[in-house]
Amino acid sequence: MGRGLLFGIAAYTLWGVLPLFFLLLRPATAVEIVAWRIVLSLIFCVLLLTVTRGWPALIAILRDRRTTLILGAAGALILVNWLVYVYATFSGHVVEAALGYFALPIVTALLGVFVLRERLRVLQWVAIGITAVAVLVLALNYGQFPFIALALAISFGFYSLLKRQVGNRVDAISGLSIETAWLTVPATVALVVLGASGVLTIGTVSVLQTVAILCAGAVTAVPLLLFASAARRLPLTYLGLTQYLAPILQFVIGVFVLRESMPAARWWGFGLVWIAVIILSIDMFRAQRATRSEAVPR
Repeated sequence: MGRGLLFGIAAYTLWGVLPLFFLLLRPATAVEIVAWRIVLSLIFCVLLLTVTRGWPALIAILRDRRTTLILGAAGALILVNWLVYVYATFSGHVVEAALGYFALPIVTALLGVFVLRERLRVLQWVAIGITAVAVLVLALNYGQFPFIALALAISFGFYSLLKRQVGNRVDAISGLSIETAWLTVPATVALVVLGASGVLTIGTVSVLQTVAILCAGAVTAVPLLLFASAARRLPLTYLGLTQYLAPILQFVIGVFVLRESMPAARWWGFGLVWIAVIILSIDMFRAQRATRSEAVPR
């Protein structure tokens, strides 16, 4: 389990410091960054598939039309997530993006209820209720509805739901390859349009910015592969707890590095969300302990 924990920490640490990486890419727009991220991720995955001899597995997945279509839908959702996240970074809303990923487990629980018809335990409902109050506090007292946070949580929540449907049949490299392949044509068109409009920045700003953009594919794929390795080695409870590392780092970067505004209402809203996260984590540990007790022969 030790290696799995290290892989999980590494994955979420890399995701947590993404705002700093995206800031290296300025003055590129969110559309340019995401378009390069898609195209270069596909190239990176093609290289990985060649090195790891993963082409037979990919071809087998492509023969399954339903799985391929689900991955296409997942690609559309991750496109929305990436665009919103980069926009949040460039518009001074990194703290709100962190709120979205803190709230993600709550959104996932709600999707379990309304989509998968799962039954929640009492503490899970309590956590959802507290999160709803937090959203109201942020919307009413802070003066604006947390659209970015909810867009990130909902898009990634549905993305995770779709990935769950094909999880046992699709490995990380093949999944990312197919998702980005679906998006490569519109991403290429976007880059051509930006180039024709004279607003494509790659190669025109600095060596550092150009190199950073060219690294976007690896920056996208490496954390995903680390996460996949962690998921195979860690119990779900521990994996669920490591996911909070990313929004914690995003929050620290937003408040202490980028100096984003944190009025009292926002602290109250975040405080309520953190209480909900603690309750949800306690419930996960209790449920896992109960499952282990039932599995022990008597």
